[in-house]
Amino acid sequence: MSSLLRTAVLLVLTSAASAQDKPARNDPSNCPYCHNDPAVLARAGLVSHGPFEFGATPNDTRSVDAALVSDIYWIETPHLEIGLGLSPYRVTQKEKEKIRAELTELQRALPEVDPKTKLLDEWLRVHLFAQRGEATYKRFLELVKKTDADFPKIGDKWLIGTPFRGTGPYLGMAGKYEVLMLESESEHVAFLNDQFGLTIPRTQRWHVVDRETVDVTLHLQQGNLKTDEALHGHFVFNLAHNFFDGFRHYSYDTPLWIHEGLAHCMEREICTRYNTFDATEGGLAQETRKEAWIPDARKLAASGTAPRMAELINLQSYASFTLDTHFTTWSMVDYLLRTQPDGFACLLNALKGRVTKEGMPDGGSLKDAHREAFQSCLGMSYPEFDQAWAAWLDTQLERKD
Repeated sequence: MSSLLRTAVLLVLTSAASAQDKPARNDPSNCPYCHNDPAVLARAGLVSHGPFEFGATPNDTRSVDAALVSDIYWIETPHLEIGLGLSPYRVTQKEKEKIRAELTELQRALPEVDPKTKLLDEWLRVHLFAQRGEATYKRFLELVKKTDADFPKIGDKWLIGTPFRGTGPYLGMAGKYEVLMLESESEHVAFLNDQFGLTIPRTQRWHVVDRETVDVTLHLQQGNLKTDEALHGHFVFNLAHNFFDGFRHYSYDTPLWIHEGLAHCMEREICTRYNTFDATEGGLAQETRKEAWIPDARKLAASGTAPRMAELINLQSYASFTLDTHFTTWSMVDYLLRTQPDGFACLLNALKGRVTKEGMPDGGSLKDAHREAFQSCLGMSYPEFDQAWAAWLDTQLERKD
């Protein structure tokens, strides 16, 4: 073999070896902000960049990586496990102030973050959503007037006859809340089909019963989600639903009106420019691009055409939700949060963690519990509540949201 040929073979072999040795783009060692250093992660209040369990049993982040084409950037926080399969994002002028404030907060934990950057790379995006997820979890705890100490540790035994707080430390669930964000609808459907046998093309929340977790899978080819501000709100909206489901354990379903109203409120605390609307599988949600919802809620209340609480408690499907329903449920929860925050927390607590004398989940008596909680927590009957809400709206003339 000539020396020239030997040199060419050596270069090919060296190149192949280098390619094999080079970490994948989403390898945690490539994170330029925490470098996957356990000490840095701990100081930032984070757990890991994976691997960890994710999706249907027995899957984890490695099996999800193997099943999807996209590079997924994983991160685990004290209460969430997040996978981000999105491209870098260029910050728009409208979002600059909001995102700079978030990055300034992130820089306190990760000094190598540049708050003035105009390009959010994948690692920065996943760290940003970790921060947003924990902020949403903290906000939910504030709304239900609880702390982490109010929920049992893994392995704690519950005694029948004592209040049921759930089965684990994550609002009462044993597993952390999971989020997967993907770029395309095709990857979204591929993941759901592989994990849960679903082929739903829109954002999907799913209760993984055997692992005691609730997850949400979403993609950017729907609505305005390619805009970070819209994606942030959508992320919060769906976490609000999942946190309420998991609160004091996901043993049965709770009234849709309070679910949707709470999710709207938490999303609109983030931004009012973009809004999420739930729909049933195969159905289309009634939506609006309106940013100000107070005028519509006031008009419904003043005309007597707003859905009444006695009607809202009987809603069985999001297919029954009109725009009037969305405006009303948001406004009613908004009213309670602003005027009776303790009463609202009392109401949520009364609806969750209900068990029979035998210690079984008691979702069958939920409508009675809901009516009784209105009296005991809010001091009102349904008609009295409808009237008080409408009267309060008349005082909100100056509000635009």
